[in-house]
Amino acid sequence: MFVARSIAADHKDLIHDVSFDFHGRRMATCSSDQSVKVRSASTHSGSVWRVTWAHPEFGQVLASCSFDRTAAVWEEIVGESNDKLRGQSHWVKRTTLVDSRTSVTDVKFAPKHMGLMLATCSADGIVRIYEAPDVMNLSQWSLQHEISCKLSCSCISWNPSSSRAHSPMIAVGSDDSSPNTMAKVQIFEYNENTRKYAKAETLMTVTDPVHDIAFAPNLGRSFHILAIATKDVRIFTLKPVLIMLMYLAVFLSANYMDNWKCTGILKGNGSPVNGSSQQGSSNPSLGSNIPNLQNSLNGSSAGRYFFPPLDSPRAGSRWSSYAQLLPPPPPPPPPPPPPLVEHSCDADTASLQYPHPHRGYFSRPLNPLPENEGV
Repeated sequence: MFVARSIAADHKDLIHDVSFDFHGRRMATCSSDQSVKVRSASTHSGSVWRVTWAHPEFGQVLASCSFDRTAAVWEEIVGESNDKLRGQSHWVKRTTLVDSRTSVTDVKFAPKHMGLMLATCSADGIVRIYEAPDVMNLSQWSLQHEISCKLSCSCISWNPSSSRAHSPMIAVGSDDSSPNTMAKVQIFEYNENTRKYAKAETLMTVTDPVHDIAFAPNLGRSFHILAIATKDVRIFTLKPVLIMLMYLAVFLSANYMDNWKCTGILKGNGSPVNGSSQQGSSNPSLGSNIPNLQNSLNGSSAGRYFFPPLDSPRAGSRWSSYAQLLPPPPPPPPPPPPPLVEHSCDADTASLQYPHPHRGYFSRPLNPLPENEGV
């Protein structure tokens, strides 16, 4: 059974968002009283809509966004020996992002494998992605991408998957209430060729204003799970549309041993077999040398190590060919028919030696002579 407990947040107005740090020990709150409360620091000149933590790999870093059309990045530092706050931690505003012309409605740090990147969305329908070139200097941020959603944006979420099979992906929700607007969720995916974000999917079934949106941790799945908060909560699964199947090779027969070079044979006790090294041999085939090698084993167990001929990688390809599959060698010619041997014999002898298959065999001689006739 869950027990609800109240926490004195000391805010003077409505609290819009609450976020815990990575370890769950610290909580940041943002409110319309123009403050983010970690240690009761006034941050913006307007209502603060969202606050989010960066991954602890980059230190204790916060980002907030506000109705004052700005997004701010904050860092916690510890007072030095010559500081009045010696040994105490306090928050310092490192930078203010002022590219938006309207209220900044959401702010999210990218997954850590992408580096220290920050995405913001605003009521003007623009998603902006910033990057900190130097994580040790958080006062310098560069604008990398601007994505036009053509709708008033209310929330964003990064796809947390770190798999190389999945390109960076960001989902954007809209609270646009105009009657001409139907789909309220768009998904953008990074294209390696154009180095830009392009629209990958539009969820046409979500037509109500979206208040929040979030990807689930991937956990090795081949698809993505997205939760959307509108007047209800909806959960979607996104599966890759294109699955590329590449025809690599086919093994037709087991007679490819002549296309492989034997680099060594080891006996059961680990000692090499005399004459087993074939690297310097002018004949790379193995088939003609197998009898000699087997004779040198003298009945002991051995393991053979084969090394295929390498093929140079193709131009512009990231893959190298580690084995070359050659067509099977032509079959040997059929053996010649056995030679015909001529034998001379009389008819009676031939009938006795080679009887007819459909005739009975009798021991008496064929064509007996009459009794009254002599030979």
